[in-house]
Amino acid sequence: MQTSFKSSVLSWKTIVSLALCVTGFSGMVCAEDDALTANALKILTAKCGKCHSSENRKADLDLSSIAAILKGGESGDIVAPNYEDSLMWEMISNQVMPPEDEPQLSGAELEVLKRWLEQSKFKPVVNERPSQWEVLPILQLRCVICHGKHVAEGGLDLRTHASILKGGKSGPAIVPGNPAESLILQRIHAGEMPPKRRIVEASIKVITAQEVEKLEAWITSGAPNDPAMIDAPGSEPDPLVSDEERGFWAFKTPVRPSIPLTKHSDWPQNGIDAFIFRAIEQADLQPSSAASKETLIRRVYFDLLGIPPTVQQIEEFLNDDSPLAYEQMVERVLASPHYGERWGGLWLDLAGYSDSEGIQESDPVRPSNYLYRDYVIRSFNADKPYSRFLKEQLAGDDLADYTNPDHVSQEVVDNLIATGFLRQSSDGTYSNITGFVPDRNRYIGAAIEVYTSAVLGLTLKCAKCHSHKFDPLPQRDYYRLLAVFKGALDENTWMSPLKDRGVSSLKPMRLLSVTDTETRRAIEAHNRRVETELAMIRKELSALEVATITKLQDQALNSLPEQIRDDVRSALNESKEKRDKVQQYLVEKFEAQIRFDIERAQTADADFKAKREQVIARIKAKNGEKREVTPIRALWDRGDPSPTYILTRGDYLNPARRVGPGVPSVLTDGQTEFKTRVPFEGSPSTGRRLALAEWTTDKSHPLTARVMVNRIWKFHFQHGIVRTLDNFGVAGAKPTHPALLDWLAVEFMENDWSVKHIHRLILSSATYQQSSLLTDAHLEKDPENELLSRMPMRRMDAEMLRDSLISLAGVRWDKQFGAGDPVASRADGLVTSTAIDNAVWRRSIYVLHRRSQMPTILTSFDRPRMSPNCVERSESTVAPQALHLMNNQQVSSWSTQFAQRVFEGAGEDQEKQVRLAFLKALSRQPDQQELSIALEYMEKMAPGISGANSPADLNFKVLSQFCHALINSAAYIYID
Repeated sequence: MQTSFKSSVLSWKTIVSLALCVTGFSGMVCAEDDALTANALKILTAKCGKCHSSENRKADLDLSSIAAILKGGESGDIVAPNYEDSLMWEMISNQVMPPEDEPQLSGAELEVLKRWLEQSKFKPVVNERPSQWEVLPILQLRCVICHGKHVAEGGLDLRTHASILKGGKSGPAIVPGNPAESLILQRIHAGEMPPKRRIVEASIKVITAQEVEKLEAWITSGAPNDPAMIDAPGSEPDPLVSDEERGFWAFKTPVRPSIPLTKHSDWPQNGIDAFIFRAIEQADLQPSSAASKETLIRRVYFDLLGIPPTVQQIEEFLNDDSPLAYEQMVERVLASPHYGERWGGLWLDLAGYSDSEGIQESDPVRPSNYLYRDYVIRSFNADKPYSRFLKEQLAGDDLADYTNPDHVSQEVVDNLIATGFLRQSSDGTYSNITGFVPDRNRYIGAAIEVYTSAVLGLTLKCAKCHSHKFDPLPQRDYYRLLAVFKGALDENTWMSPLKDRGVSSLKPMRLLSVTDTETRRAIEAHNRRVETELAMIRKELSALEVATITKLQDQALNSLPEQIRDDVRSALNESKEKRDKVQQYLVEKFEAQIRFDIERAQTADADFKAKREQVIARIKAKNGEKREVTPIRALWDRGDPSPTYILTRGDYLNPARRVGPGVPSVLTDGQTEFKTRVPFEGSPSTGRRLALAEWTTDKSHPLTARVMVNRIWKFHFQHGIVRTLDNFGVAGAKPTHPALLDWLAVEFMENDWSVKHIHRLILSSATYQQSSLLTDAHLEKDPENELLSRMPMRRMDAEMLRDSLISLAGVRWDKQFGAGDPVASRADGLVTSTAIDNAVWRRSIYVLHRRSQMPTILTSFDRPRMSPNCVERSESTVAPQALHLMNNQQVSSWSTQFAQRVFEGAGEDQEKQVRLAFLKALSRQPDQQELSIALEYMEKMAPGISGANSPADLNFKVLSQFCHALINSAAYIYID
């Protein structure tokens, strides 16, 4: 029987407590003075009732009655026999509660509460009967991996009351009321269950004495089938989240505001400018002047592609005098295949993308994880609607049937690859010693953190152990969301993340061998051809072996005396059962001499051995030509997950009440059920993640669009409109332009969730096209540039820097997709990516992202190691960065190759060299002062250079020094 959870539902402990309180049994005295109790409750209602009443139960705590106080909250009991040990007294005596912004307890009120807690002498309950909902989590934790849905050894399923009574091949697992006759206890007491030989394989621990005691007590009491009290979203008002809390700006659906008017109607070029310039006007400021075309093309290329424009691209733009020149340049850049490499890379930070598992020192590589990286790049290049992009990543396995190999399209395959979004966190569960339930829970928690931080902009991870300190995010909501993922990520029926490690009947691999029908058929046809050729080679091998062994055996027979030769041959050819005594004697005497197996034949005939090894090598090589479906690191719903319980203080050994799937209540009306549907006919899926994906991408969702447009804004303007990218909650930063944020969010959704549409809006705005010139007025009235009265200068990130260096050097190879390029650790401790054919390098996004081997040039410039993801990179300024650019051998080599390209284009004319170097590196010509300084520098450098073979060689060496200096300059590293 299943009953929905109500605020008045009491645990067995509470029911017994109340009974004892009424009868006075076992010394449970709730209050010796009714007047004192009444006074205490009055104080608690007045000073604490706003947050802790039957209508509003913050931290799942109700202080409105003795019964509710006895029940405690999400942190457990709040009263104790000794008042000094009670959580209630700790919180009120240390002035933690009530919160400082609420009316405080007076000294007299504090004294009343102290006397009440002291005199009430709350005592622990004795002889309480455990509920099945306290027993089932124990069986889930210790037994279900071998006795559940996916594996039911001995035909035994211990997941439910009914299946426990049904039992397996040996009979019912329990005999209600008779623990001595219950098979499950017999096996446990005998040390047979869990079986010691499989504990390590299953990554479980032996059931504890306390757990056995609880199981035995439940069976002794008759193993009652208590109703399931499931705390799931329903039609009744939510007592843990108030409508007032739902009124916070970020928790309300964005509505398109009116575009404000500005006094200077000639300033704005689009809606963005109206919001920005209105605020600038109100601050009595003016926007900065427009940036030069040279500045704009460099800004646009780095913002959208992460690489510098070529000289040809610069000159094409500068020479285009049409009014649409800038707009057309932006469109060309947006259409570049390199766009997805830049913006896909930014998304991979949010997903926590890594090509290795981490956790253990071995840090095994994820062989096919690059499929997800390639999917992301292609999605951004195609401007896939962000709503669809999210649906595929959250529930791609539920969007279409992928189980029929004859009807699988590339789109269906992409859906599965997309779910890799939730598979990027460090996962050590491939190893038995790091694959226990806490390890699994850590991985599941990381997946939830990736979703909530990257997509929702909420710090929900804080609610794993207790309700959120600042936001209306009860601990219950964390576990409701965990239940949404449970069909795919169930800590009780785990799967190994790797193909060849930790896989067993108890832990199958979490990889899908699915590809599109056309590719599968091509693979099968290819493998059939290979198998036909293999059969011919094997036949050749067999013939060689038979011929050689026959030859050797004939030679051995011919060496026998002629009078017995035929008799021995006949004896050997006769079956063992039909041999007479003479034949048996001949076999025993001569078989060892006559018979040859493969090993003896190779010893006797060196030529045969050599030929056989050659044929076997051909078989091995031919086998290597077989192709297989590249396994997808996907996430899929296997259906019928185990129940989800709130874990007191996040402790997996301390489950509390059971919850159903749901989303954060504050983002709903609090009175709507979490409804699911069967994704497609025949699907075993719960449909929970599909429901989550549809809720997340609904246009009424308060956060999804806001969070994404804020992130796009950040990568163009250095900071988001909300500066805390992953915290849109109460403790997060307030939006600098709230109306603009909502306008952009609605604009985003109404234009098919197009990311490129938002780029076009931003890049076409006068706000974006401002110069970065800083004036005294700016310093006085907008020192932090919150009003965007000027364009912020931004430093290249790690990937931009490396990719621009290999671009300048002319050694960038633009091959896209596929497995990551290898990295190597050098003897000096540096880690470098490996050049392709010792000549060219691919962009940084295609370098193997191994947690234990990140290229030094990337880590030096703040490329993070994902834990579990990176919502916003830090930007440090430390000595190793300058030292790396100045002294690193690889950087020096690239700068020399850059100089070679300049030398080839400008010859020995140093002024031309400087101009071309500036154009390539900075996308502009030097001004007269810069030109003079550069030429003077080159002139002073020449006498100090030794080893030049000729004037031309000296000229090149000076140029190389100048080019190395140029890439170390702030003008190069910063984007104006």
